[in-house]
Amino acid sequence: MSETLGFFALLMSNGILIGLMYSLIALGFVLVYKATDAVNFAQGEFVMIAGFVVVGALSVLGAPLWLSVAAALASMVVFGFVLERVVLRKLIGRPVIAVVMATIGLAAILRGLGPFTIFSGTRPLPLPISDEPFIVGPLFIPPIQLVGGTVSLVFLAAFGWFFLRSRQGIAMRAVADNQQVAMAMGIDVQRYFGLAWAMTGIVSALGGVLWGNLLGVDVNLALVGFKVFPVVILGGLDSIPGAIVGGLIVGIVENVAAGYIDPVVGGGTKDFAPYVLMIMALMIRPYGIFGKRIIERI
Repeated sequence: MSETLGFFALLMSNGILIGLMYSLIALGFVLVYKATDAVNFAQGEFVMIAGFVVVGALSVLGAPLWLSVAAALASMVVFGFVLERVVLRKLIGRPVIAVVMATIGLAAILRGLGPFTIFSGTRPLPLPISDEPFIVGPLFIPPIQLVGGTVSLVFLAAFGWFFLRSRQGIAMRAVADNQQVAMAMGIDVQRYFGLAWAMTGIVSALGGVLWGNLLGVDVNLALVGFKVFPVVILGGLDSIPGAIVGGLIVGIVENVAAGYIDPVVGGGTKDFAPYVLMIMALMIRPYGIFGKRIIERI
């Protein structure tokens, strides 16, 4: 009985930590949606590009880790600003589907450019973190997951405060609710669009470092974006608390499925269980657990 409880506690603890790391990436979806009312389908590719920048600075240029991470943060902020200014600003006032299709096209372009980078194959992204797990009773906690969960919590709390308490965050929420009314109130809509994409770049850079260490850096790192999509659907596209709760749910479901169902069916349930959960959520509560309920009558 104690072994069974210990195994369940192990699955839960690992699921919670991985779920928090999912929540950090999901925050990128939420930031863009809250400001522009559109979904960024290139979020995974943003994470991939950030990972490429860190590994390129480390292995090719020989830069120290702190400088490589700083370069990734700065480059992703600039990338977000430039993307909004050159591509997405021209779509202001267009149907939301235009922005969605633009981000899908951007995702394909970034993945296609991956093989033409300064290195090929999968590269490790080493961090000064021990590989020896922390052992607490029946729990084996990998240090990278503990660090990733802590970083995710800190930044999720910081962005939550930003949207709820700061003038800029409240203005971004006003822009998302109604762009025309926000402009009439004197809010610079274009400025806050750029700010949202820049903040998404910061989240992507952090995700690229953490997930690059876990998975290695190559074009497949972009698949993290698809893994995170059920998180934002479950929690609600416009909710930071929803990103946290959705991440925890997906992380726990993945680990529990892998622990109890994989031995019976031969594996693979971890990969599709979150999507089954997402479909069920869409059928029951399509706007998510904490999402804003919008009813359209036609």
